[in-house]
Amino acid sequence: MNLNIEKPSIMTSPKFIYGVATASFQIEGGVDDRLPCIWDHFCSQPGKIADNSNGDVACDHFNRWKDDVELIDSLGVDAYRLSLSWPRLINQDGQLRASGLAFYLDLLDELNSRNIKPFVTFYHWDLPLHLEEKGGWLNRETAYQFRSYVDQVSKALGDRVYSYATLNEPFCSAYLGYEAGIHAPGHKSKTFGKKAAHHLLLAHGLAIQVLNQNCPQIKKGIVLNFTPAYPDTDSRADKIAASKADDHFNQWYIKPIFDGQYPELINQLPQEYQPDILDGDLEIISTKVDYLGINFYTRAVYSAADNEYGFEELPAQPPLTDIGWQIYPTAFTDLLLSLNKLYDLPPIYITENGMADADKLENGAVEDPVRVDYLQKHLNAVNDAILQGVDVRGYFAWSLMDNFEWAEGYTKRFGVVYVDYRTQQRTIKQSGLAYREFLKLRKG
Repeated sequence: MNLNIEKPSIMTSPKFIYGVATASFQIEGGVDDRLPCIWDHFCSQPGKIADNSNGDVACDHFNRWKDDVELIDSLGVDAYRLSLSWPRLINQDGQLRASGLAFYLDLLDELNSRNIKPFVTFYHWDLPLHLEEKGGWLNRETAYQFRSYVDQVSKALGDRVYSYATLNEPFCSAYLGYEAGIHAPGHKSKTFGKKAAHHLLLAHGLAIQVLNQNCPQIKKGIVLNFTPAYPDTDSRADKIAASKADDHFNQWYIKPIFDGQYPELINQLPQEYQPDILDGDLEIISTKVDYLGINFYTRAVYSAADNEYGFEELPAQPPLTDIGWQIYPTAFTDLLLSLNKLYDLPPIYITENGMADADKLENGAVEDPVRVDYLQKHLNAVNDAILQGVDVRGYFAWSLMDNFEWAEGYTKRFGVVYVDYRTQQRTIKQSGLAYREFLKLRKG
C-alpha cells in the first residue's frame, strides 16, 4: 500500500514540510535525571493508568536518542517535532539544569547535522510537581514561571531551533487535567477548567513576548487540538448544542489568541466557573504568532440535553480506531475551512495526525493497513483544504513510535514505528514504510 496526493498541490512540493512528532514524557524515560512532574505523581496513584504503568523508562529515548535520530533520518522526513521536559531543564530554584540542557543541545545538534528541522514545543503537559504543589495552572504565578523557563531555555538553545511552540493542546491540560480529572494532575472540578485554561493561555502570550525578544528570526506559535462538533440532526436544538460544545472545547482556546476575547459563552457561565481575567491579560494572550499548529484526530457528534451545558456527546460511530475515536477524514477538511473563515490566521502546520491500532509484530514486521488508509485519507483531506485556499505549510504524523499514551499507558499504539517495550527494539511499520516511500517519491 502506498500513500499519494490525489490532486497535486503544494503538498507534493519540496517546500512543504513533512515530519514525525513525539513528546518528552511519552518517550524519554530518564526519570533519575530530572525533577518529578505531575505525571509521575499521577501514575503512582492506583487506577489512574489503564495498565498501572508509568513513564520511568517509556521508550528509553533519553539513552537511545542517537539511534532514534538515525531512525528519524531513515524515514526521510524534513522535520522532527519534539517537546522539552520542563523538569529536566529547570531546577526547583528556577535555574537551568546543566545535564538537561546538555541532553537537548546534543539532540538538536544531531538533528541539524542531518538537515532535520527541529520543531520544539516548550510544554507538553509535564508540569514540575513542585509547581503543582503551589497550585499548578490554577495559580497565576505558574504562567510567570513558564515565562522564565522559556526565557532561559530559548537563550541557551540559540539558533538550533527551526520553530517554537509554547504549549501543546492547552484544552487537554485544562479540561482533562483540572475539570474532568482524566489526566494529571487529576482534579475533577467544573470550577477549575476555565481558570486553568486562562493561566495556560496567559503563559503562552508571555512566552511569545519573550521569544520575540530572544529569537525574533525563529518561527513561533502554539499547538491547539480540535475536535469538530457536529449536530446529531438538523434540528435547531441539536445545532445549538453542537455550537455550545464547539465553544467549550474548541473556540475557547483559539478565539482569545486571534480575536483577543473569549467566546460569548463566557457570559453564560456561572460566576464560579469563570476565569480570573486581569486588565491586559487578553492583550498578552493575543500577541501575534507566526503560525498555528493544529492537531486533529476525530470528530464528535452532539445532541441537545437537559443539563447545565445544554449538550450531550453521543457515542462514536464506526469505523473506530483502537482508542475508540471515529475515523472521519471529511471533518479535517471542514475544520480547516471553518477556522480559515472564522479567523485571520497565520500559516498553519498540521502538528499531529494519526491513529491508534492494535498492532502486532509478526515475523519481524508490522502490517497496519488501516493506519496506511487513515494517513492516505487525512493527507488528502488536508490537501482538499489547501486547494480551497487554506495556507497549510507542513504535516507531522503522530507519532514517530509507540509510546506511553497517557491514561491509557502502553495499551494503545499510535506510532509508525513499533516499539517492543521489553527489548526496546524499534521496527518500522507498514505505515512508516509507506510514509518513507511517499516522501522519497516527492523528493525524487
